Amino acid sequence: MTPAAVALSFLLCCLTLLADARAAGAQAVPPPERLLVVPFENVRREGRFYWVSEAAATLLTSNLEALGVGAITREQRLQAFERLQLPHAAPLSEATIIRLGQVIGAAQVVLGSFSVDDGQLTVKARAIRLDTGRMRPPASVTGPLFDFFAVFDRLSRQLLPPGLTVPERLDVDHGALPVFENYIKGLVAETTSAKTRFLGSALELAPDYAPARIALWQVYTQEGDHARAATSALGVPATSRSYRRARFLAALSKFHLKQYDEAFRGLKALLDVAPTPALFNNLGVIQARRAATPQAGRATYYFAKAAEADPSEADYAFNLGYSYWLERDTKAATYWLTEAVRRNPTDGDAHFVLGAALHATGASVEGEREKELARQLSSIYGDWERRPNAATEPVPKGLERLRDDLDAPRLTLVDAILAPTEQKDQENLAAFHADRGRRLFEQQQDVEAIRDLKRSLYLRPYQADVHLLLGRIYLRTGRLTEATEALEISVWSRDSAAAHAVLGEVYLRAKDRARARAELQKALQLDPQSAEARQLAGRIEGK
Repeated sequence: MTPAAVALSFLLCCLTLLADARAAGAQAVPPPERLLVVPFENVRREGRFYWVSEAAATLLTSNLEALGVGAITREQRLQAFERLQLPHAAPLSEATIIRLGQVIGAAQVVLGSFSVDDGQLTVKARAIRLDTGRMRPPASVTGPLFDFFAVFDRLSRQLLPPGLTVPERLDVDHGALPVFENYIKGLVAETTSAKTRFLGSALELAPDYAPARIALWQVYTQEGDHARAATSALGVPATSRSYRRARFLAALSKFHLKQYDEAFRGLKALLDVAPTPALFNNLGVIQARRAATPQAGRATYYFAKAAEADPSEADYAFNLGYSYWLERDTKAATYWLTEAVRRNPTDGDAHFVLGAALHATGASVEGEREKELARQLSSIYGDWERRPNAATEPVPKGLERLRDDLDAPRLTLVDAILAPTEQKDQENLAAFHADRGRRLFEQQQDVEAIRDLKRSLYLRPYQADVHLLLGRIYLRTGRLTEATEALEISVWSRDSAAAHAVLGEVYLRAKDRARARAELQKALQLDPQSAEARQLAGRIEGK
C-alpha cells in the first residue's frame, strides 16, 4: 500500500469513528479554557522589589489553579516567549501580551501592576477575553507587604468567573515569604551561580520546599549535572503535591546517567499508579536503549500505548515509526512516520527516516523526495549520509525522543478532524480547510486561520500554497522561526517567486541581509516582474 493510500485509509477510519460517535449521541468536548498570567509591571521601578513582578504571575497562576481555573504554567509561558523571540523581563505592550496569549492558546490573559508604599503592597489586575476582546472589571487589593500571600489570595478571588464555587483555603505550597522570595529570585536570575545561590538559600530555610528543588533540578539538568539533578528531585517528600512530578524528573536524570534499570523502575512505579502518555513514551525510550526483555516489554509496545493515549502528539508517532524502522518492519514504520510528518510537517528527522523506509520498500522516488525535504530543513542530514556506515545503516541510532513533562497540557494540539460527515474525499476536505484558512487570513483572524491551514496540511502535507500562507501569517505575527520552516517547505514543494520573496522578508526582519538578497535573486529569476520581489528589493536598499 502506498503512503497516500495508507493516509486515505487512516482518514476514512477517523471519519467513520467520528460518524459512529455522533450517531451514538456523543458530544464533542471542547478543550478546557486556560488563562495566561504575565509578570506584573513594577510601577515605581524600585529595584529591591524586582522579584515581585515574576512572583505575582507565578503565585497568581498557582492560586487560580487551586481555585479550579485552568492556568498556563510558567514553563509554557517561557516557551511562548522563546517562540516569539520576546525578552523575558522587559515590559510588554498590551497588544504584544494579547498576541502572546493567542499563540499560547489562552482564552484569557491577565496583566497587572504593583507598587509598594510605606510597607503597603498594592496590586491591580485586568483580565481580557481573547475571543471577544472584552475586559472584565479591574481587580485591586492593598495590604501589608508582610501579608504578601493574603493580598494575592484576595486578588485571585476577584478574578474568578461569577458563580464559581471556591474553597475557603487555597491548597498552594508557597512556603514562608523569605523562602518564596529566594525561590522567585532563583527563577529570574540570569546566571547559573546566582540561580543556585538563591535556590540554595530557599532550601536552607525549608529543605523540603518542592518548587525550589524542582527549579534546582532544571538548573542542574541544563548544566548537564544529572547526578546533582537527581539528588535534588529525590529530595521532594512524599507528602508534597509535587512528589509524582519530582520522581518523574529523577527518572529522567537516571536515564541521562545511563542508569536505565533505575530509571525504568521509577517510571514503572508511576505508571502503575496513574498512566500518562509521557510515562509510556519514556519507558519505550529506555527499552530502546537497553536490552529489552519479554517480561519488561518491547519499545514498540510502549510507544504504541503512548500514541494511542495521545494521538495528536507528533513525537509519539515518530518514536513508534522509528522503533519499527529499527525492528525492520518497514510497512509499519512508513505508516507511523507518515503520521508524524502530518502532525509536524517541519520534522526533519521524521522526513529523513520516512525517506529511508520508503527506499527500503522500493519506493525510491518518494523516498528521495522525503530525504530532500529533510536536507532543506537542516544540513545535519547531509552529514548523516556521509557517515562511514551510511550504506548499511542509513539512519543513526538513538533518535528516540524523551518527554520532560509528565502530564502538562501541550501549548498547541493537532486539531481533530471535525469536518461535516458528508465530506468523504481527502482532497476536497483539505481544500475546504485551506479555503477557510485563506478567508480567515484575509480577515486577520490568524489563530483560527492557522488552525484550519494545519488541518488542511494534516490531510495533504505538501501543499505549497498553504505552507506559503502559513509563512505569511507567521511573518505577520513575528514568529520568524516558524515562518522560515513553512516557507522552506513551500519552496521545496513548488518553487515560486512569491515564497522566495516572503522568505527574503523573513531574513530581512531577522537582520540577515545577505540571505534576504539571495532569496530576492531567486525570486527575480523565477519572475522578473514579481511585485513582492520589487518591494523586497526596495526594503533591502532602505527605500
